[in-house]
Amino acid sequence: MGSLPLPESAINGADADDVFRPLDPDDVRSYLHKAVDLVADYLESVESLPVLPSVEPGYLRHLLNPSPPTSSAPFDVAMKELRDSVLPGMTHWASPSFFAFFPATNSAVAIAGDLIASAMNTVGFTWQSAPAATELESLTLDWLAHLLRLPPPFMSSSSPGGGVILGTTSEAMLVTLVAARDAALHRTGGMSRLAVYASDQTHSAFFKVCRLAGIDAANVRAIPTSAGTSYALDAMALRCRMEEDAGAGLVPTYVCATVGTTSTNAVDPVGAIADVAAIFNAWVHVDAAYAGAACICPEFRHHLAGVERADSISMSPHKWLLTCLDCTCLWVRDTRRLTDSLETKPEYLRNDVTDSGDVTDIKDMQVGVGHRFRGLKLWMVMRTYGAAKLQQHIRSDVAMAKMFEESVRADERFEVVVPRNFALVCFRIRACGDDMTEEDADEASRELMGRLNRTGKVFVAHTVVGGRFVLRFAVGSTLQEERHVRGAWELIRKTTGEILHGRQA
Repeated sequence: MGSLPLPESAINGADADDVFRPLDPDDVRSYLHKAVDLVADYLESVESLPVLPSVEPGYLRHLLNPSPPTSSAPFDVAMKELRDSVLPGMTHWASPSFFAFFPATNSAVAIAGDLIASAMNTVGFTWQSAPAATELESLTLDWLAHLLRLPPPFMSSSSPGGGVILGTTSEAMLVTLVAARDAALHRTGGMSRLAVYASDQTHSAFFKVCRLAGIDAANVRAIPTSAGTSYALDAMALRCRMEEDAGAGLVPTYVCATVGTTSTNAVDPVGAIADVAAIFNAWVHVDAAYAGAACICPEFRHHLAGVERADSISMSPHKWLLTCLDCTCLWVRDTRRLTDSLETKPEYLRNDVTDSGDVTDIKDMQVGVGHRFRGLKLWMVMRTYGAAKLQQHIRSDVAMAKMFEESVRADERFEVVVPRNFALVCFRIRACGDDMTEEDADEASRELMGRLNRTGKVFVAHTVVGGRFVLRFAVGSTLQEERHVRGAWELIRKTTGEILHGRQA
């Protein structure tokens, strides 16, 4: 076999300065210093930027080169295009005037941890491929489990329990559903008979992962909720449906309970749901993606009552615990139930440590094989700030949300649609007889949201509750202070006055 000839310059070194060195230490220092300056400047100025950009779909293709560059360019060129073209098209989740969806929190420590993890670029599929990364993730999950007062079986120090840090809640639902599915199949042998359950307030990710896991759509149950249960999953309604399905020859397999639903922050009764599921030997997963963070505060821990009878629980520190995307923590009572479904054993990944059985490789607890070093940023957040600071952060956001709720209740033009849980307020313009029917109130509330968002001064989102259009005001963006919440309320009051005055004219 021959070999490719080397260029003459590579042999004699005449063009050594032109050798491509993508990790040249001087470049690393120079580029990262400039990037850090941009990040610091951005966070310092984001308050003055419109929360929602005024751009149209496809705008960026008119500003950047339509074809990939063939030759190199100075780093400053990319930075200039980033500032001039990309940043103006961003929705600024970091803005203190961002009140939509749920927050995506961040911190100086998390950014630093993510940067370091990116530089190390660890691909932690097995313990051998990343010993410290694997063990730090395990330790950090135990730390957080301790703050949440999860029972010992969920901790890696109590084999066979433990956890893994995934990218999203969807992944946590998917891997636990697959494990529950496979366990049920061993008992029944028929995919078409498996039935799964959640409330009609459960995140849409649940219904998506059911499709991915091959669950027959006809057997995916969304149990109706109502204001009478504050839109939480009713355990008796769940039991009735599971009994009905079992009587029809189906196999109740998996129940997703939510602590802090996206629409209204409803809290499902975890303990009661687990008791019902136990009758049918169904897996119980607790989705505490957003509100789970609040449960590090003792005054909110009761929302997880009964979790000791669940099979798995997940929460996302990137939502409310100052750890940047992506970071979803999943704990399972028995990791073997995941690995039985997700384990792979190719020869090229065989090693003595794995074969010894002393470790659980992360690749066998997730959808993919490769695994980012997410544990570093979460560990750095917890190690640097400590439980007291993190609890202070949660309590401050809840206090600001309570202040906003009190302002809404004090204005007769509005109604709070469901009692506030945590830091989300659901409200709308109030219907008042013939002058403002429920349909009129829906239309006016929709107009209010549109006007608010077009100002660029705030960003709020909506949901539908009980058939009515409702605005969601989620406090918790990391840079938010009381003045931002008060400013948003004043803008809401003023804009509502203009809408109602226009309707009366």
